[in-house]
Amino acid sequence: MNMTGDAPAPGTVGLIAGLIIIMGLSIISAVSGVGRGVKYLSNLNLVLSLVLLFTFVVFGSFLFAMTTYATAFVDYVLHFISLSFGAYGSQSAADFAAALPSEAAPFADALRGGATNAWGSYDGFVGGLEGDAANLAPEVLGAVYAAGEAGRQFGWQAGWTTFYWAWWIAFSPFVGLFLARISRGRTVREFIIGCVIAPALVCFAWMTILGGTAIDLELTGDANGAIIGASNTAKLFVTLGEMISGPFLSLITIMCVVLIMTFLVTSADSGILVMNTIMSGGDQEIGNKHKVVWGLILTAVVGVLLIAGQNNSGSDPMEALRSAMIIGALPFTIVMGLMCIALGKALYRDGLREKDAQ
Repeated sequence: MNMTGDAPAPGTVGLIAGLIIIMGLSIISAVSGVGRGVKYLSNLNLVLSLVLLFTFVVFGSFLFAMTTYATAFVDYVLHFISLSFGAYGSQSAADFAAALPSEAAPFADALRGGATNAWGSYDGFVGGLEGDAANLAPEVLGAVYAAGEAGRQFGWQAGWTTFYWAWWIAFSPFVGLFLARISRGRTVREFIIGCVIAPALVCFAWMTILGGTAIDLELTGDANGAIIGASNTAKLFVTLGEMISGPFLSLITIMCVVLIMTFLVTSADSGILVMNTIMSGGDQEIGNKHKVVWGLILTAVVGVLLIAGQNNSGSDPMEALRSAMIIGALPFTIVMGLMCIALGKALYRDGLREKDAQ
């Protein structure tokens, strides 16, 4: 571990060691097949996820989360079109300075970072000020924070919604083929309910209960900024620490680490199976040595990207991996568009064949 920063971070050896362990388990799972290793790990994921979810239901802010869910869901439906197609533009330093009140204009450079931080808060913005900028009147600081709204909106959209749009497109080739393989024999209606609607509802409930608890802990002051101040990778564990304590906290923390690892393993083993199927021309009975080879190739590619990101001074080691996935997702959007057209044609022709058969 690298202990020189504000928080411990894995070094190159730690990253590669973790990668080898995860990919080794993924290869073993892929070799054992869909009916064994993949199935067992998926069932383990489901059980551990339910345990974590019920922990938040019992010890978290369940009532607040459900109330927030109802209002947020209605708001989401009403604003679905604007949220889906609205795009924010970046806010330049000159535009930010022009929107400031005259009292704050001399401190534009010192104020801009905190006021346009999409992941911060007003209290964090005020608390991070130093020197003369910290002595500005509260109403002036409120106007400064409001002036950075456009920058925060752009930062949020670029760092969250756009990023995840590209992230899931990058995941879609092997996820789609894997779902198609395990759903063979199901009707289109069953597939949509089981693979689109049901998972979406589960995600809504998951994000609402876990996220709602964290929000409530901050709003009531119980967390005292600890959750907001934590890194994205630590927010779950910090939230658990604010909810529970003692041996049970240690047990749940270990379970969360295992859950995260099994999620990664199931993602990787399905990727190995799909790559193996594609490269074998659709033959699902191909030998296990091919699965091992593709697992080793995938491990090598990810390892090189992690090392490249780690060696880039001051950069997140995952940044190179994220960038590679997003770059690969952009051209695949064209393929996805063509696949949508092909799916529409196939369903239309199936309907015609059913009418002719009748």
